[in-house]
Amino acid sequence: MGKIMNITFIGLVSGMLGTGIGGMLAFIIKDISNRFLGLILEFSAGLMTAVVCFELIPEAFELGGVPLTIAGAVAGIVVIIILEEIIRRSTYLQKKYWNTGLLRAGILVATGIALHNLPEGFAVGSGFEASFNLGITVTAVIIIHDIPEGIAMAVPMRIGGFSGLKAFMLTLASGIPMGIGAFFGAVLGEVSPLFIAVCLGFAAGAMLYVVCGELVPESKKLYLGRLPSLGNVLGIICGIIISTYN
Repeated sequence: MGKIMNITFIGLVSGMLGTGIGGMLAFIIKDISNRFLGLILEFSAGLMTAVVCFELIPEAFELGGVPLTIAGAVAGIVVIIILEEIIRRSTYLQKKYWNTGLLRAGILVATGIALHNLPEGFAVGSGFEASFNLGITVTAVIIIHDIPEGIAMAVPMRIGGFSGLKAFMLTLASGIPMGIGAFFGAVLGEVSPLFIAVCLGFAAGAMLYVVCGELVPESKKLYLGRLPSLGNVLGIICGIIISTYN
């Protein structure tokens, strides 16, 4: 039980740390250009893609085989799509912040990121159950990935009328579900190596959908130049280096 609680604590701290750093950077860099935000979004997308392809999926194949891994990945994609629909149809949030576009955007982004942090927590928990090195790699990548998400939350909320402290606290709170996901990932991982494979596949599918369905499209909406694409390539290269030398 002690190991599970340690993994849960790591997931909780890493989730809050990444978005918290992003929130603090948003307060320091008061005028963030779309070009820069697009760059860091695609860098984190490339980093996540590399870790999924060179760490999570291969480890899941080794532990549980191809069918279980693919089933987990499909389940991860389906869950993220369902969560997106819940957010999109949230009439409470839309009515409450309908007249403050930037603030509404920040709140919705924060809600979406909080929900997305749950399967990322699964990746942390099941990663540590598979091997210590995999857990450390996944945790480090998710922290880096959460920094631009923290910026994406804090900037519109601050400009929309929230105080700096309130926006920052919301960025921290959005990382809490990662601790919950890490707990369940670790618990399921202790049952059987097959569960670890399914959890890793689930996290991989969820993360790939976030990359392809959100991070990259949002980056292109912000800036259509080649710099964000170069950031994506750089993220993939960095992810490969992390996966190789960890």
